[in-house]
Amino acid sequence: MKLIKSLYFVLCLMLSVFTLSGCIDEYEADISANDTNLLVVEGTICSSQLNKFYLSRTQAINSANTPQMVTGARVSVRGSDGSEFLAQENDGYYSCQIGDLSPEVEYYLHIETDGEVYESEPLKPLPTEKIADVSVVQETPESNFDLYITPDAPFAPDKVNYYSWTYEETWEVRPDYTTDIYFDTGKMAPVYDPNQFPTRGWKNAIGTADMVSASQNYEGQHIRSVKLYDIDRGDERVYYRYSGLVHQRSITKAEYEYELARRQANSEMGGLFTPLPSALPTNIHCLTSKKRVIGFVGCALNTSGYRFFINAMDYSVNRPIKKDARLWFEDCDEGKCCQMVERGMYLCVWKDERDRPQGKLQTAWAYDFQLDVRLFGAVAEEPDFWSLEENVSY
Repeated sequence: MKLIKSLYFVLCLMLSVFTLSGCIDEYEADISANDTNLLVVEGTICSSQLNKFYLSRTQAINSANTPQMVTGARVSVRGSDGSEFLAQENDGYYSCQIGDLSPEVEYYLHIETDGEVYESEPLKPLPTEKIADVSVVQETPESNFDLYITPDAPFAPDKVNYYSWTYEETWEVRPDYTTDIYFDTGKMAPVYDPNQFPTRGWKNAIGTADMVSASQNYEGQHIRSVKLYDIDRGDERVYYRYSGLVHQRSITKAEYEYELARRQANSEMGGLFTPLPSALPTNIHCLTSKKRVIGFVGCALNTSGYRFFINAMDYSVNRPIKKDARLWFEDCDEGKCCQMVERGMYLCVWKDERDRPQGKLQTAWAYDFQLDVRLFGAVAEEPDFWSLEENVSY
């Protein structure tokens, strides 16, 4: 989906450039009508996993509509050995479960939609080395975290190797406050309940900084310590514990060049010298007409994974100290407690010294959003891998 959104972003920015007025002459973009309503294809043919393919259409530069997903298409992965894996249409994508691919067979994506037939270039699935290491570097206590990856020694040290990396993120979050009691308006007293709110939770995200690299500048064609992304030391993700799962896939030179061209088009934000999306290299072609296609379909014999962790206690993390925002009452009574419950607040502190001379009841209260991390997108179930103490290569 990143490709679809980024292409739409480029087209919108180009519209802004073309329609500027004032001190510059009006520019009339020489854009063919054939550059609109182009098919955009995203996805990779991968062995032994669920394959997802996203199909959409480009919009006219002056269109206010977002890219439209293609529905009702017939999509399948085909092999030169006559094999075929038919994809099922889902909410926004097409998917098919593929077993073990043969390294000697060429595979391609076949698409039938709107009376046209499209196919990607047949490719033999590329094997991928394991990931040797993902290192976390913080140069100084005031520095952010830089993440570097090193693949295992290449299968083919005598030629240039190309790789693509994506990643997933999981991090621990905690509420502003915790409580193991609540005020029971029937009993007019506090009741012990440690399970009313989770004491921590976990958030998940798909990384946004996908990366490609080539090995020609490395000794023995062995890539070492390529920076994948960074994390601000004051980011919520590293307040307690963070885990990243990096996916590595070998790609062809053609796919590498396509990814570089796409990134250049995105980074230059639709400048006048940026090629139109339809000018990007592609390995997908229309068999029934001269319509152009945007996208690239690679083929992988396997993908590699590496899970790593960042423990806040091992680094310098800038977690701000918040002022106590709970509502405190130094001289409370049960009637006031009932009022707080009616306001939707929860009891956090109950310090009753009324049995002493001049003793008072002290209470503190908080709202659910200060106590429940689930209200901010976290889940309370601990991930299976959270108990791991060391990084793991898959």
